[in-house]
Amino acid sequence: MKIIDYKTYVIGTPWRNLTLLVIETDSDIRGIGEARVVGKTHTVIEYLKDVRRHIIGAEITDIEDLYRRFTHLDFGVAGEVVMTGLALVEMACWDAIGKKTKMPVYKLLGGKVNNKIMAYANGWYHVERTPKDFHEAAKKVISADYKAMKFDPFGNGDLELTRNEFHRSISLIEAVHDATQNDAQILIEMHGRFAPHQAVEIAKAIEHLGPAWIEEPCRPDDLEAIAYVRDHTSIPIAAGERLYTAKQFNRIFENRLVNIIQPDINQCGGIFEVKKIASTAENYSIMVAPHNVGGVISTAAALHLMATLRNGKILEHFNDFVDSQVKNAGSPYPEVVDGFFKVPEGPGWGVDLNFEFIESNPPNSENGVILDPGLNMFRETNWHKRF
Repeated sequence: MKIIDYKTYVIGTPWRNLTLLVIETDSDIRGIGEARVVGKTHTVIEYLKDVRRHIIGAEITDIEDLYRRFTHLDFGVAGEVVMTGLALVEMACWDAIGKKTKMPVYKLLGGKVNNKIMAYANGWYHVERTPKDFHEAAKKVISADYKAMKFDPFGNGDLELTRNEFHRSISLIEAVHDATQNDAQILIEMHGRFAPHQAVEIAKAIEHLGPAWIEEPCRPDDLEAIAYVRDHTSIPIAAGERLYTAKQFNRIFENRLVNIIQPDINQCGGIFEVKKIASTAENYSIMVAPHNVGGVISTAAALHLMATLRNGKILEHFNDFVDSQVKNAGSPYPEVVDGFFKVPEGPGWGVDLNFEFIESNPPNSENGVILDPGLNMFRETNWHKRF
């Protein structure tokens, strides 16, 4: 079964664009991929036009050859744009294979070891940066039956915090912890902000609260800094959303720099490559919590993958607390119930797209160029409000 055509669609929201790729096959079966890439939506779509030669005529089952075409045959070093374009096509192929065989993708990847996947809430803290407001917002997450929540309380912090900002940030973490009453895990997002000494000071100040992890404490490519933090705190460390290839994860594994990796299937070349990364992580007793800022297809795809992982931990979810309208892009949407996702059971991803909704929610553009809202937490004071 070969790809004979493909088309991209983009859903626009105030703070993110969601790119969808639909492939057409010579068997009249469609496959769907999805990605969210910060600041490069237009670039990825144009790149997919450039590599039409790698897509048209490709057998949907030739996943390894698809990877080879995108990463080796153009004689370049694959980075974020290439791996995102590859992921869109690769994910669409898996969906089409599942529809052709009338099987959910997780069965094609080796079958389930998990019937349900724990979820953590993100995007819920679009409030003022006060302990009272963060406490009340966290209570709403608990009321929605989530058992874990992640947040970045650090404002515009970069490398170091002022003393006022340090104490303010710690007070926000304490307020959220107080709201949970140990009914939910708290996960502290640092967005690669800090110099290692600052990350360690923060970690020491919150160790007694027992956070489930601190995420990207230092720049993602500064592995020595991450190692320093690892050696000076008992809090587990998570990282990996801004790594795009298996080779980039190798140094993480070889030096046991983190406890949890967070590959994004949208930007690591797709399902198969992330499964390989996850399998290698298992050899080092490292758990997997995929980064997921996507919509219905990305979330469903991540669930199919997580169902097959023996070292899967938890999956990120934004869409209950911000831009919830994106759930209308496809059905059935994989909802969180009592803190967990169920694994979709339909053929492929088990999701049908709502093209009327998608086409009625276009991104902003100017002179034919798709504009990305971006997410600049180093300059935008209210970046966390995501509007």
